[in-house]
Amino acid sequence: MLRNAVALVTGGGSGIGRATCRALAAEGANVAVVDVNATAATETIDQIKHDGNHKSFVADVSSSTAVESLLSEVQSQLGVPNIVVNSAGIIRDDFMLRMDEKLFDQVIDVNLKGVYRVMQASSKLMVDNKIKHGSIVNLSSIVGKVGNIGQINYAASKAGVIGMTKTAAKELARYGIRCNAVLPGFIVTPMIESIPDKVIEKMKFIIPMGRTGKPEEVADTIVFLASQKSSYITGATIEVTGGVFM
Repeated sequence: MLRNAVALVTGGGSGIGRATCRALAAEGANVAVVDVNATAATETIDQIKHDGNHKSFVADVSSSTAVESLLSEVQSQLGVPNIVVNSAGIIRDDFMLRMDEKLFDQVIDVNLKGVYRVMQASSKLMVDNKIKHGSIVNLSSIVGKVGNIGQINYAASKAGVIGMTKTAAKELARYGIRCNAVLPGFIVTPMIESIPDKVIEKMKFIIPMGRTGKPEEVADTIVFLASQKSSYITGATIEVTGGVFM
């Protein structure tokens, strides 16, 4: 389905990002696994069993210089990416009344501005190289739609991703580049490992399907949006939540 495509995935060293790298490779894409953690990115490469030219890259999406260097390296080693998945993200949770502004800014810089930096740099590369059928998929969150206690910074960043995605979709459509967002719910990833088991069990009671999600279930949605099977979908937000907060 994605044979010979070049896919760049940020946050590819763990969780949804890693599952997405595996899923894209399974469909024939050559994958650029990007993470701030070099070891994690390499481990993802080791898990990709499918034929193809897959490379790991280290980049901090909170740095414009790092993102520009990344796109140059990916182009040199794999070619111009026609699929870009923005999965890199962090959490710095606290209640609003005691939230440190530095923690707020850190989350915005990675989760929101990081997506902007990668979107801007990659779409410029696609346009300049006249790439046909480009697809950008941004990871937002159901928290960006409904909010969540203790995550005012995270919720703000993910709500911003939705707004940026819809705007980019309108601007890039003329170039044949689609841009969509995926809103995961409670997915079993390293990001929720710090949540006590008793809290996770309580979460399940508000999920109509009665369970937390798997990274692979989000990855399959991303692959659909990356492929030509979604050729008339742009500016959309797809919730992968098991029915929670519908």
